Amino acid sequence: MISVFSLSYAQDMITKKNNEDIKAKVLEVTTSEIKFKKFENLNRPTFSLSKSDVLMIRYENGTKDVFTDFQSGSDDMAAKGVQDAKLDYKGKNSGATWTAATAVVTSPLLALIPAIVCSSAEPQDENLNCKNLELMKNMNYRQAYTQQAHKIKRKKIWRDYGIGSGIWVVLYIVLIGA
Repeated sequence: MISVFSLSYAQDMITKKNNEDIKAKVLEVTTSEIKFKKFENLNRPTFSLSKSDVLMIRYENGTKDVFTDFQSGSDDMAAKGVQDAKLDYKGKNSGATWTAATAVVTSPLLALIPAIVCSSAEPQDENLNCKNLELMKNMNYRQAYTQQAHKIKRKKIWRDYGIGSGIWVVLYIVLIGA
């Protein structure tokens, strides 16, 4: 089980400006392009992307390359908002921990209520953790940052719901079997 877990994260992740993630093995980053192989089939041909289409690369060792050649155009500001949310938003006060705790203490069925309620609400401004408040004055940046933060928040809540539900099932089996 542990080897499967480590394999699932042993790849590089290329995030494009359109918010598409590509699981890859990055071979080379030049001044104008990124050459990579798709992670699903490393024996296939080498692909390349224009560096101007890429927000960042997260390497399998945890390091990141962030490409910040943004102008003040609306598309660039929105892409910068997505990038910054991925880097800065941590899901503070998202309700994920309480959702997991509700699943463990009561049941996964009852925990659906806080999971649905919390995941449908956008993160509050004070929890966004935006490093550059000047950029938040730009509507395109703010909207993209907030949408990406909401996506991260939902993912965190449902992940914690799954963990809490799994713990509840294990506890239920152990207590019934005892």
